[in-house]
Amino acid sequence: MLNQALLFLLDTLLSLVAGAFLLRFYMQLLRAPFRNPVGQFLLAATDFAVKPLRRIVPGLLGWDMASLLAAWLSEILLVTTTFWLLGHSAAFPVALGGLAFLAAVKLLSLSVNLLIWTVIISAVLSWVQPRHWFNSLAGGLAWPFLRPLQRIIPPIGNVDLSPLVLILICQLILMLPIAWLEQLAVQLV
Repeated sequence: MLNQALLFLLDTLLSLVAGAFLLRFYMQLLRAPFRNPVGQFLLAATDFAVKPLRRIVPGLLGWDMASLLAAWLSEILLVTTTFWLLGHSAAFPVALGGLAFLAAVKLLSLSVNLLIWTVIISAVLSWVQPRHWFNSLAGGLAWPFLRPLQRIIPPIGNVDLSPLVLILICQLILMLPIAWLEQLAVQLV
């Protein structure tokens, strides 16, 4: 019972940390504005790891590899401690590769979930308070994914259905390829 509580706390904490690093990565990649409370919080909360990592890991083609690496290392820590607390043991070199792959799959899953929540928040804010500062941030993160769908799906009664379609596509991605990759990674461990 203590292990379950510890796993819950660990999963919550490290998922939030990995999510913060990942959100920073995507905000820089998609050129979302950092001049807002969320952007300023992410910079302040993640600088402790990103700035030292930038000395070792340079950016690549405009990608903030230090933020991505910090998110991946957070997921590796989460996956490793979860397996350790559950009492799983395996051959070290094989387990290390499997854990690294599982952490990458978990990071991919977290990315899709971040996109889903960004689209939901953006859609709700567009109805309730369209000029809110968070809507420009969420729109900046979701717009590259919504734009191709908006070209295909016309608005019905002035209601844009592309966010709903994008959420459905993301759910299918989580159910099929990511779930399959996660099962494959667990088998490697």
